[in-house]
Amino acid sequence: MYFLKAPDSLRSRICPFINLDEFLVTANIPDYSLQLQRLMQQAGISSDRELSQKAGVPELQLSRLRRGLALQTRADILLKISQALQISLNELLATFAPDYVELESPAPTAIEQEYQRLQSTIEQQRSSLMQEFQLSSVQILESWMLQWPTAASKAQENQHLRAHKLLPLLRPVEQLLEHWGVESIAPVGVELPYNPQHHQLIEGIAQPGEPVKVRYTGYRQGEKLLYRAKVSPV
Repeated sequence: MYFLKAPDSLRSRICPFINLDEFLVTANIPDYSLQLQRLMQQAGISSDRELSQKAGVPELQLSRLRRGLALQTRADILLKISQALQISLNELLATFAPDYVELESPAPTAIEQEYQRLQSTIEQQRSSLMQEFQLSSVQILESWMLQWPTAASKAQENQHLRAHKLLPLLRPVEQLLEHWGVESIAPVGVELPYNPQHHQLIEGIAQPGEPVKVRYTGYRQGEKLLYRAKVSPV
């Protein structure tokens, strides 16, 4: 069917009684007219005839591009069209045969590489500063962290103590430590097997694996041990 490959000016003379655009949609034939028009505008080309003359190819070859026949077009013709449009051959194929050719991402420029390096450096510094801030804050709170859980346990055991009313007030501090990933090794009063790596005996003697009772809780942050829990033999 010759009229499918004919330039727009010629198609109207060949089949004036057919709405060719509707026919192509119904026949499920690709139409890359908008893509070609965009590339022509970018290259400062106003018409098919001008592009044909600049590339040195027949207008019929431009119609083939519009109808998705790029892969059935000779390579030298595609190269001439891409040069006339001031784009690479790969970009031309990625535009008119997107299901078969993928446009590679351009290599980052020196400025982009430097920007990425600076972004990475800033992120590392931010992470390092946050870790230093958390560590210094934990050191300031060390006495409270070690003593408060034991005092809170006593207050919970005796509801008549006035200190019991203070427990909810310090919950935000506990939540902050949890947000930083600081967690207790074990609650006060819990009995568990003795582990010298995580537990510190404050009285008596115990062998690894023997039951001990937590008197003062210890803390860890992720895999890092901050303070060993203070324990005593059961």
